[in-house]
Order: sequence, then structure tokens, then C-alpha cells
Amino acid sequence: MNKNEQIELIIRKAVQIFNEESLRKKLESNKKLIIKFGADPSRPDLHLGHTVPLRVLKLLQDMGHEIIFVIGDFTAMIGDPSGKNKTRPQLTFEETRKSGETYFKQVTKILDKEKTKIVYNSTWLSKMNFKDVLELTGKYTVARLLERDDFFNRFTNKIPIGVHEFMYPLMQGYDSVAIHADIEIGGSDQTFNLLVGRELQKDYGQTPQDVIVFPLLVGLDGKEKMSKSLDNYIGIDEEPFIMFEKAMKIPDECLEMYFKLTTDINSDTYKKWIQEDIVNAHKEFGKEIIRMYHGEEYIEEAIEKYNIIAKGAIPDNIEEYRMNKDNLGLLLTDLLFKIGFTSSKSDGRRLIEQNGIKLNGEKITDVSKRIIENDLKNNEIILQKGKNKFIKVIFK
Repeated sequence: MNKNEQIELIIRKAVQIFNEESLRKKLESNKKLIIKFGADPSRPDLHLGHTVPLRVLKLLQDMGHEIIFVIGDFTAMIGDPSGKNKTRPQLTFEETRKSGETYFKQVTKILDKEKTKIVYNSTWLSKMNFKDVLELTGKYTVARLLERDDFFNRFTNKIPIGVHEFMYPLMQGYDSVAIHADIEIGGSDQTFNLLVGRELQKDYGQTPQDVIVFPLLVGLDGKEKMSKSLDNYIGIDEEPFIMFEKAMKIPDECLEMYFKLTTDINSDTYKKWIQEDIVNAHKEFGKEIIRMYHGEEYIEEAIEKYNIIAKGAIPDNIEEYRMNKDNLGLLLTDLLFKIGFTSSKSDGRRLIEQNGIKLNGEKITDVSKRIIENDLKNNEIILQKGKNKFIKVIFK
């Protein structure tokens, strides 16, 4: 594609642009632009929903622009002091750095490793003194902040809002000031924060960044946006079989959107697949995302494993966990937690009650079930969670 075609493709993929005329002028110029993309290190695993803007970043990178990946480590270290927001856990400095490394490994499956820059917003935010903070807060009004949907709804319903919460959009917006961003990219759920950066740049005497907003990819439930917390995601770092198995679960009515937003397959091609054979279309999508994030050589093995499990069989080469035979008599819920199948013992009870656990191929419905000698076959048991997670527990 020539430059004009690349620009048109970027604009066509967006759901909103602030300001399109300015954006076109910047992209048509020969200036190397600074493109900002922000990330929350409390959730370092990237899924297909994240790839919607990332794939556009790759296009901009190929056009010669500089991509700066801003890790919000300073805000993550603050977390939510009220303790009410479980999706915003307080992280240590070491945890934010580890998450940053994980992000870099994953985003460079899409972006050019040598041309991608990662920065941490603690670099500038941690150096601000109280005078600097007061100056920052003086550039925005409470009325403007209450325009953000979640703030407005909580204020209207008399649900408390901590003063520190008002600081988050300002800190994220100041990131744009700190790196002198020309363009910022994000999902439609981040529109308010992206525009705060644009306004703050004006206040600090900079040319305001243009903002490109992209659609949110609906999750495997077909209702909510793709999210790890809702467990409706396809992770780009998941093993190939898992990606293929999840591709087969995409709601039929959502499959065209998945092709459009997350692949480069021609629309005429995938529309024909969907129209002629929807099951085959799911398989083609699964093959494509494996090809993109793992490689062609992993496709056949993933399909073979999927077919084995679809028939109710146990695949070869499953994970093993070894424990002393003295543990016989252990509650199944305790064992599930011990091997990492569940996040808690109560989570194990819930899974058993929902028929989500099998022992040696048989569903377990008794939450008080204990592992006994009669359960062992050659000193082993096979535990299965859902359709695709297996582990062999060996008692010695």
C-alpha cells in the first residue's frame, strides 16, 4: 500500500477520531510522529481484543513512526487505596517491571522489537512534588471529570468517589505531556482519558495529540467486551490448542467481527467461508490466529489435539504433578487447589457442583470426595477441568 492507502485503512478501522483533519495532515507529512499506547501492568496477559489497536500500531510503525508503549506502573503501585476496586490491585515496583517485560514479549509478536519503545510513567510522575500536582489538578474541573460515565453514574446514585480516583485520568493524560505524543491510540472504553491527554497538552503549551479510538472486541460470551477477568478471552500467548479450541466457541454471529478486527484475511474470503460452512469458518479462524502468534508448524498438532478431546479422549503428554502417597485421603477440593487447578478451595467446590471436574474420566459431584487408594491406576490419577485442562497426579 502507498501512504494514502495506509492512511485510509487506519481511518476506516477507527470508530472515532479527534481530530480527523489534523490527523490526516500529520500522517501526510514527512515528520516522524510519536504514537502513544498505554497499558495497565496489573493485567500483563494480552488477548485478541488488545490486538485491534496493536495491529494499527504496526501499520503506523511500518510507515516510519515511533511507537511508545507507556506502562502505567506509577498508578498501579498506588492501586485503589479504598480497596473497593479489585480490578486495580496495588503492585510492587518489582511486579510492575515483571509485567512490563511480559508485555514487551507479547506485543513484539505484532510490533517490530527493534523499533518498539517501552517507558514507565513512574519516570516522570514519581518526580512531581505537591506544587506540580496542584498545578496539574488546577488544569481540570470537577464538572469536566464528572462527564466520565462511571463518575457521573456514581455521583448521581450517591456512591462515594475518592479524590484519588479523580487523579487517574489526569495522571494518564499527563503521560501524553511527558512524552510529547503526536497521536494516541486506544479502545472506545478509554475515550475520556485519551481526550484528557489532548486537553492537558494544550494547557502545557504543546500541540494537542490526535486521538484514534478503536472498537472493543466482544468476548466469547457474545455479550461483554473481551476480558481476562470475565474469562471470555483468547490470549495471544496461550498454547495453540487452547487458541483453536476457543476459536470454535466464538458465537457464530460474532465470527465476522473477529475476522475483520483481528486478521488480515480478505473480507470476501471470510464472508464466503461463513456463508458456506460456519463450522469450517471457525476452524479457518483458529488456524489463522495460530499462524499469526505461533507459526504454521503448530496448526496440525493443535487440530489433532482438539479432535482427540472433542471425542472425549485424554491427550498424550499432559502435565504431571508428583506428590507423596501419604497424601491419600486428601479432599479433592484441597488437591485441586494444591495443583493450581483452582484459585481457592471454595472455587473447587463450585466447580464440582457445576460438574466441571472429572477424575479418571468420571464426573465428580460430591464436594466431600477424598482421593483414596481405589482411585489410583498404577499410582496415578487423571484430573480434568472443563474440556481442555488435564493433569496427571502421580503418587509415590
